Amino acid sequence: MKHVIKRGVLAAGTSALVLTAVTVPATGLAATKSKARSTHVSSVHSKAAASSKASSAPAAPRHVAPAAFTSHRTEEVGVVGHPYRAQTVSVSSAMLQRSVPGTNPMKVLGQLPGVMFQSGDPQGLDTYSAQIMMHGFQQQEIGMTLDGMPLGEMTYRNYNGTNPLQAISSENVASMDVSRSAGAETVAATNNLGGSIEYISSDPKDKMGGQINQMFGSNSTFHTFIRFDSGKLNSSGTKFYVSYMRNDNQMWKGSGEQFLQQVNAKFVQPIGERSKISAFFDWSDLHQDVYNDYSFDMLNKLGGSSQANYYNGKLSGYETAYNAALAAQNKGGSYPTGIAGLTDPADAAYYSGGQNSVDVLGGLKADLQLTDHVKWTTTVYGHDQQNQTTWVTPYYGSPNGSPMSDLVKEPEIRRFGILSAVHYNIKHNELAGGVWYENNHYNSPMNAYAEPALVNGVLSSPLVNDLNHFSNPFAQIFNQTYNTNTFTAFVNDTFHPVRNLDLHFGFKSVLSTTRVGNGYLNQDYYASTTNGVTTYPGPITSGVGMTVAKPFLPHIGIAYRFLPGHEIFIDISENVHTYAQSGYKLSTSPMAYTQSAYDAGHYRPETAWTYAIGYRFNNRLISASAYAYRTNFNNRLQQVSTGSIINPTASVANVGGVTMNGVDAGLTLRPIRGLELTNSISYNHAVYDQNVQNGVNSDGSPAMIAMKGQQVVNYPRLMYKARLSYTWHNATAWIDGSYMSARNFSYVGDVKAPGYWLANLGADYKMGNMGQYIHGADFVQNLVFSFTVANLTNAGYISTMGEGGNPLSISQGALSYNSFMIGAPRQYFGSVRAEF
Repeated sequence: MKHVIKRGVLAAGTSALVLTAVTVPATGLAATKSKARSTHVSSVHSKAAASSKASSAPAAPRHVAPAAFTSHRTEEVGVVGHPYRAQTVSVSSAMLQRSVPGTNPMKVLGQLPGVMFQSGDPQGLDTYSAQIMMHGFQQQEIGMTLDGMPLGEMTYRNYNGTNPLQAISSENVASMDVSRSAGAETVAATNNLGGSIEYISSDPKDKMGGQINQMFGSNSTFHTFIRFDSGKLNSSGTKFYVSYMRNDNQMWKGSGEQFLQQVNAKFVQPIGERSKISAFFDWSDLHQDVYNDYSFDMLNKLGGSSQANYYNGKLSGYETAYNAALAAQNKGGSYPTGIAGLTDPADAAYYSGGQNSVDVLGGLKADLQLTDHVKWTTTVYGHDQQNQTTWVTPYYGSPNGSPMSDLVKEPEIRRFGILSAVHYNIKHNELAGGVWYENNHYNSPMNAYAEPALVNGVLSSPLVNDLNHFSNPFAQIFNQTYNTNTFTAFVNDTFHPVRNLDLHFGFKSVLSTTRVGNGYLNQDYYASTTNGVTTYPGPITSGVGMTVAKPFLPHIGIAYRFLPGHEIFIDISENVHTYAQSGYKLSTSPMAYTQSAYDAGHYRPETAWTYAIGYRFNNRLISASAYAYRTNFNNRLQQVSTGSIINPTASVANVGGVTMNGVDAGLTLRPIRGLELTNSISYNHAVYDQNVQNGVNSDGSPAMIAMKGQQVVNYPRLMYKARLSYTWHNATAWIDGSYMSARNFSYVGDVKAPGYWLANLGADYKMGNMGQYIHGADFVQNLVFSFTVANLTNAGYISTMGEGGNPLSISQGALSYNSFMIGAPRQYFGSVRAEF
């Protein structure tokens, strides 16, 4: 949870594929203790699976091929019904409903081969620790949309969108279309180097009714979802729904609360038989204390059950943190027992930190079938986000004499855009073309707020609650304003020379320009003092612009269906990523540095080529699949430092590439009615192509980090997943298990998180229509009771890694670097769901 930039450590949120090493030595409190909570890592615009289901579906798809991992009866997971999207998997609401109500849908995606989901909390709702990676790419490199509307990069502090959790309630998700390698050229994203996740919201029901979900669980977890459907209001079919969701729980470790409430609404107006106009609205209000980061030094000396914080909101906890801050600044004070024996006691625990975020997102879509052969879809949308991410630092004191202050990053996003596409089907061709334009205004200030002084056990003012909104800072730390205009266009054609063969070719053009202004850098806060000499960094980048222009990003696909149930496909694509945006030294954005560092740089956007081949077979008894891929990632941007090791100058440089080769395989067996067994295995060999320079040696020669050939950080080389379920009449019971091999924590691979097994158990019972049990209760339908045990064996394991960046090696402080989470212990959840 800390925000410290350390020598030899990679910046927060660092990609497994984008090395962002920060080599700022510990030469002064201001210089060394300013680590960002969230790095917006550059990721690449992947447009490679031909066309979006929501925006570019032909009027009458010719082929629908069920996938492996598909229930033959329910088709919970299936291939999207477009031949040129054969490599895309669709996850339906039926599969999402198997999880605990309120669970992050991405946690459900973690059951798919090649997909890893981690979180510090059992529901996957902690936005700081939630981490999804697919085929070695992290979430910042995965394009995400909702009903075609772009959601931007999924980071702790997004700069061009919002977390999908804050865009739609999980109960309102009808399906998710997932491309684990390339994505589609029609997806509205500038970061989908590693694939795409397209959320599709459910439509209002034709019949008036409602739904209530109520869940209770460990750690006072309480989830409520209420939805009202109007049904058809008139002969034209006008209908809408509105829903309210509330999720509240106490943290399983330490003290604090995680709260999210949300309102969704959707309106649909049919036009004739095949056209419609729809509108979607979302308001979300998130307040979360966050879990503290862990280090291997803490794990070895304190064990995994250590609370490792100071119990925020309590006077005793504040007094302990206050004394620790005095010790960190050599002003007396002391560290608590246990923490005092750590290599880095000051960063082992923090008094508090959290996030407050309010989002308003809305879109209006026209889906018009103009003729039997021509379909036109257009969406206009707008989004506003007010965000505060906080942490109480023991390194920057308040004017009232307290050794601590609350550093609050307060970004604001205001964006609007339009998407439009035309689809023309004629004879053996499915043609499509479309455009996307967005203007995004992003403001990224960070301010300091006073914490109360403590004299003889008496506070000078009440304790600060990080879940309240802040006002009246005593200092500004930095500020930057970004304005970005993005324009993309695509053209594609899927040709069917014979009924069972699809040949797809398409390309995408990208033009994105960012202008940065209003740059401010607090010279005193970021100053570095060595041997009594203070050096100031100079002004931050301001008044400059950068443009990414890629007129031709091709995508080629082939799908061939042979014999009953058999299919093979090939997919090839090139993708690009536009430059990230963030505050000072918070990402691989070339604009997030001093003006002098920006002026000295020569930048090229990151690109990637992906090649994939797959096979699937499906019938009543067996579903099987295999998928092999290769990705070449080039022009990888990295934070580096030059000059004296005492006071380096940070900048961004091109440090080479990553080569990935991998394979997924899966098998689902349905030997008897009601019994289903699914197994999958994934292997990923993703390695860095070059060693990386990290400063200079004492003789002036380059200091090289031996990364070449090392597996990318945070992502396992091997994953195995299995699930056994049995349905008998109205009852279903299931158990699943997964294995994750060791993951590199340091970039040279000398510190690893060990592999682990994890199991979950659940059961549900469907009562159906209550009128069959109670006279007059016919209005209660589809009543379902469920019970789930998460982490059945109470395994101890490391979950999220790299949320605060990754260290280079043991010699560069990897063992004492706090940047992973301990997985939640055994948890229990019970729920009831009913429709009316």
